Amino acid sequence: MAAARRARAGDPRAGFRQPAAEPGPAVPQGLIRAARKSGQLNLSGRSLSEVPQHVWRINLDTPEEAHQNLSFGAADRWWEQTDLTKLILASNKLQCLSEDVKLLPALTVLDVHDNQLTSLPSALGQLENLQKLDVSHNKLKSIPEELLQLSHLKSLLLHHNELSHLPDGFGQLVNLEELDLSNNHLTDIPTSFALLINLVRLNLACNQLKNLPADISAMKSLRQLDCTKNYLETVPSKLATMASLEQLYLRKNKLRSLPDFPSCKLLKELHAGENQIEILNAENLKHLNSLSVLELRDNKIKSVPDEITLLQKLERLDLANNDISRLPYTLGNLPQLKFLALEGNPLRTIRRDLLQKGTQELLKYLRSKIQDDGTSPNEEPPVTAMTLPSESRINMHAITSLKLLEYSEKQAAVIPDDMFNAVKSNPVATVNFSKNQLKEVPPRIVELKDSVCDVNLGFNKISSISLELCMLHKLTHLDIRNNFLTSLPEEMEALTRLQTINLSFNRFKVFPSVLYHILALETILLSNNQVGSVDPLQLKKMEKLGTLDLQNNDLLQVPPELGNCETLRTLLLEGNPFRTPRAAVLAKGTAAVLEYLRSRIP
Repeated sequence: MAAARRARAGDPRAGFRQPAAEPGPAVPQGLIRAARKSGQLNLSGRSLSEVPQHVWRINLDTPEEAHQNLSFGAADRWWEQTDLTKLILASNKLQCLSEDVKLLPALTVLDVHDNQLTSLPSALGQLENLQKLDVSHNKLKSIPEELLQLSHLKSLLLHHNELSHLPDGFGQLVNLEELDLSNNHLTDIPTSFALLINLVRLNLACNQLKNLPADISAMKSLRQLDCTKNYLETVPSKLATMASLEQLYLRKNKLRSLPDFPSCKLLKELHAGENQIEILNAENLKHLNSLSVLELRDNKIKSVPDEITLLQKLERLDLANNDISRLPYTLGNLPQLKFLALEGNPLRTIRRDLLQKGTQELLKYLRSKIQDDGTSPNEEPPVTAMTLPSESRINMHAITSLKLLEYSEKQAAVIPDDMFNAVKSNPVATVNFSKNQLKEVPPRIVELKDSVCDVNLGFNKISSISLELCMLHKLTHLDIRNNFLTSLPEEMEALTRLQTINLSFNRFKVFPSVLYHILALETILLSNNQVGSVDPLQLKKMEKLGTLDLQNNDLLQVPPELGNCETLRTLLLEGNPFRTPRAAVLAKGTAAVLEYLRSRIP
């Protein structure tokens, strides 16, 4: 110990130790010693505002133990140290990286994600062995040209920065296999991207791209391309020639049509929801022999071509919230189809209660219609009382046979009394007053309390839930999406049979606490609100909760204890401002997210 004290006092060779004046906590010598043996040093989450000099000089300076201990055991042969190959500096407070990074030429992995970097040192270009560079979740506005010299780089993660342009020579990184540029401010992509012929995954989501260069079709290894949430109005037709493409994400753009896909024989997933697609052509689909997921929700599609039945491997088909009025009955013959979403379409031939019975019942129904019906599926169905409830103002057939009270899409400020008067003693099970201008829950709804179990008040202007609604004690499904709600009354606790509640696209700033007390709830849809937090301990008590949708809210953090809610089969968290779990974890699905959260419980 005396030698160590002397060394600190005045030994000229003590330059590799951290002087007392240097900011930020010191790095324990034990870590440095271990890193000399293993070649790996993890300094994440240590509140470092700069990297101590002796970290950069780890392979240059003579270690402290050389001055202290002259009888070396085999384990202490410091001269047999290993060059540092992996350096993790994630989740600190670094505002810049020193040019001294060049003193670690053996590095293969450098991880500096989740810091406050505004620029990168040009010396990075000298790390010729570097294979993985993670500088995501920083404040980078540009990338140094020198970075393009890293010819062995395989993975470059730049997501969640402030990049508005990329160097033209980006294509020099010919060995790149993974490139994540999501959540930046990019308006265009350099044409040299065409040279990235080894790229397997390219993420461009959440930028400001108006178009993609047709040249990217030259990326012959590309399997996953994510362009979610940009301003794309078209997709280059050449994209459809990319033979290796397996997953294509085009959600939340401004597409009016899909390209034909003549060569994408391996394409397994096509996500193009939340666009303005009006027409789905046979040509768009018929070559996609491997497609298992087709997601086209929230578009303006009017009809589905019969050729959809050529997609023999299709497992998930999401057509919710379009303008589809009829379907090819032959859909029922798709052998692998496990999930079919059709809600929010003006379907004439399929009753709404059937839509809620799930995919298998729906497919069974479609198959039965093929046999019943000599007609081809796209012929106009016969006009029945069910088809056009708007024609006769009160649809007695619907009330008596279907137990349905419907007054929707009328832009009405109130529901006429005639509607309620017509019910008389008929037990109504389903109420649909959606797509009107209602400012409150119709008070007379309480008259249906002994029979009604499904109420749809979506797409109105309702700002509070009335006590009358809280008296519908048989209610199992409640849809109040797209209204002006900011809270729910505690009296809703009386809805003890409620299984599904849809509160999406309202104005909730906090998770409605009454929901924690409705223990029959299986599905809570709360996307597109401004919810800032959830209580995982309360959620854990909800033993029947299988689906929780909190997409596009204001969650700044996800409590790790949420991982203990093991009944959750679907947990949707995308589109929130939290930093962890990262998008890559979210993309692996609910089970992986819950497992990740459990691993973070202190």
